[in-house]
Amino acid sequence: MSQRGVPAQVQGLLWVVLTAACWGLAWPVMKVALLEWPVFSFRVFTSAGGVALLLGLALARGESIRPRGGAQWRRLALAGLLNITPFVGLGTLSLLWLNASEAAIVAYTMPIWASILAWPVLGERPTAPRLTGLAVGLAGVAVLLAPVVLASAGGQINKLPGYACILGTAVLFAFGTVLTKRRPPGMPPLASLAWQVVFGTVPLAVGAVLFDRWEGVHIGLVSWLMALYIMGLGLCLGYLAWFRALRLLPASTAAIATLLVPVIGVFSAALLLGEPLGWRQFTSLGMTMAGIVLASRG
Repeated sequence: MSQRGVPAQVQGLLWVVLTAACWGLAWPVMKVALLEWPVFSFRVFTSAGGVALLLGLALARGESIRPRGGAQWRRLALAGLLNITPFVGLGTLSLLWLNASEAAIVAYTMPIWASILAWPVLGERPTAPRLTGLAVGLAGVAVLLAPVVLASAGGQINKLPGYACILGTAVLFAFGTVLTKRRPPGMPPLASLAWQVVFGTVPLAVGAVLFDRWEGVHIGLVSWLMALYIMGLGLCLGYLAWFRALRLLPASTAAIATLLVPVIGVFSAALLLGEPLGWRQFTSLGMTMAGIVLASRG
C-alpha cells in the first residue's frame, strides 16, 4: 500500500493512463497547430519551452542538471538525435501528408522494431513470438499503406512521403531506445530528457532557418494553445507521468501506455478532427497492437 491508502499498482496504472492521454491527444493537437505554424519553428518553440520547464522541475526536485564529462555529453547528444529528432522532426513532418490517426498508428510500431534491433545491438536473439509480432504488426501497417501503394496516380499516392517520415520515426526511435539501454546517459530522468531535447532540436532549428517562411503567416489563439499543450502536457506532463509509472510498475506493465497511445490518438482524431474511422483504421490498429503484444512478450 502507498500513501493515502491507494495501492501503488493502482496509482501506477493511473499514471499510465495519464501518459497515454497526453501523448495520444498530441497527434490531433499537432495536426491543428500545423494549419498555421511553420512545421520546424513549431517544434523549436515547443521544445525550447519544454526544456525550460523540465530543467526548472529538475532543479525543484533537487536533481543535478549538469552532465559530467565528455562521455556523458556524447551519450546525451546521440540519444537526443535518435530519440528526439525523429519524433519531433519526422513525426511532426509526417502530419503534412497524413491524418493524425494514421501517423499515431505507424509511430507506435516502435516496440516491434525495438524487439528486432535488440538482436544486433544487445545480443537478444529474436524469438518466434517476436518474429510473429513483427509480421502481424507490419501487416497492420500494410492495411493502411495498401490504398497508397495501389493508387496509380494522384489521390492517396501523395501520402507516401508522410508514411516514409513516420516509418523512419518509428525505426530510428526504436534504435535510439535500444542503444540507450546499452549505454544509458546516467543522469536523473528529467535533466536527461531536457538535454536530449536540446540536442535533438538542433537539426530542427537548422531546418527552421533554411525552410520555414513567415510571409503572410498568422498564428491564432487556437494554434498558440495547441503549442502550449505540446509544450506543457505532451512533453513535460506526459514524461513526468511516464517516469512516475515506471517507478511504481514493472516495465512490462508500464508498456501498456504504448498500446493506449495510438488508441487515444485514433479516436481523438475522429472526434476532434472528423478523420475517418472505418474498418481499415480498426483493422490496422488491432493488428498493430497485437504485433506489439507478441513482440514485447517474446
